[in-house]
Amino acid sequence: MLQNELTRNIKNDFNTVPAIIEKTFPIPLRFKKKLPHDIAGLSRLLTNARGGRSLSYLTRPNNLTAYLYYFLPWNLYRLCLLLPGLNLRLKDNDLITDLGCGPLTFTSALWITYPQLRDIYLEFNCVDRSAPALEAGKKFFASLCGKETVKWKINLIKEDINLKKANLKTAAVNPKNANSEEFNAAGQKSENKKNKKAALVCAVNLFNEIYENLSHNNKTGLRDTAAAAACYMNKRADSEASILTVEPGVPQAGYFISYLRGAFLELNRQPESPCTHNAPCPLIKGQKNAKRWCHFAFESTDAPDELLCLSAAAGLPKERLVFSYLYTSASSKPEDAWQKSLQSQEASLLAKKHKKDVKTRVISDIFPLPENKHGCYGCSSKGLVLFAVNKNQINRLKNGSAVTPFFNADGKRDIKSGALIAGLAGE
Repeated sequence: MLQNELTRNIKNDFNTVPAIIEKTFPIPLRFKKKLPHDIAGLSRLLTNARGGRSLSYLTRPNNLTAYLYYFLPWNLYRLCLLLPGLNLRLKDNDLITDLGCGPLTFTSALWITYPQLRDIYLEFNCVDRSAPALEAGKKFFASLCGKETVKWKINLIKEDINLKKANLKTAAVNPKNANSEEFNAAGQKSENKKNKKAALVCAVNLFNEIYENLSHNNKTGLRDTAAAAACYMNKRADSEASILTVEPGVPQAGYFISYLRGAFLELNRQPESPCTHNAPCPLIKGQKNAKRWCHFAFESTDAPDELLCLSAAAGLPKERLVFSYLYTSASSKPEDAWQKSLQSQEASLLAKKHKKDVKTRVISDIFPLPENKHGCYGCSSKGLVLFAVNKNQINRLKNGSAVTPFFNADGKRDIKSGALIAGLAGE
């Protein structure tokens, strides 16, 4: 289940991040005064002015500094909300492949949110096209770990991830002309097992830089990009691996995640989160739901004051954190996926008998409804659901939570969205 706020231990560790960044990447006062301006400029380059952004934008010192001071901690914050709620099944000697890793954001978030993994040996293939970002990530992660003994091995791999040119038959991230550097916690170079498949493959804020040039009406292109991305990650994962994809919480990213989910199902990889079912995604199934996309939003009240002040100075206040994501697990045999599908259908039939559904994921904030009711949308194996509840039930419908709905026998639907209207079971 998604967390709506950081746990105490995670918050304590995360609160040290701004100071660690400032200590690890110090900048002269005259440049520090210009930092909010550089952050705002980089934000425009990543959004409205992305057409003028070069592939090497993080090689410019001012852009890299802005990224490290602003985007790195906010991306860490998102992952610190997300990762604890996922069933990450990592064990000793596992390999994690992080595609488009930037300054080792995922690796650092894993260190903060899963302290129990610090005592086992894990290997990371951190892949990114920006050598400066990789080097910065190496320094930041070392500072984050401090004096603690680190058993994790980090392999830096400089590679431009291009789905159009990628050889999807290649099992491992092993480009012929890639420049790579491997180091352990002591900074000693070591041999990289490039042909080893990963127990976890992740891609955080990677694919939006690929599909962002597509027209928002080009659903075919978006679906094809999602299919290529699924194959690209699947080829780097072992038969029992999990795959995590995190994207911005904008509509195009949400639709991409929905198409990615379908592509993974065709590869016999089951959605574990946020999905509570493996039926067709209701957010792309029909035109009635075209204005809704899979994303989650959370308050940023737990963020350190230094980060909130810097964001405000840049004119980019972060009152809410929004993202889309998909976490999948593997079915090693096609019949496994079919069996799971049958079990899901049986559960749905049983639920229908009792006028209840299997767990439904809340995918929106609360909004007012007629007759003093309050509502929010949910995603279920029956399709899109509109919860209509009394004020005293609102706390059970937090964005991202999984709840059990109660449907009336008449199967009434919302005229505006086509969603099946439901209450909360047990009330």
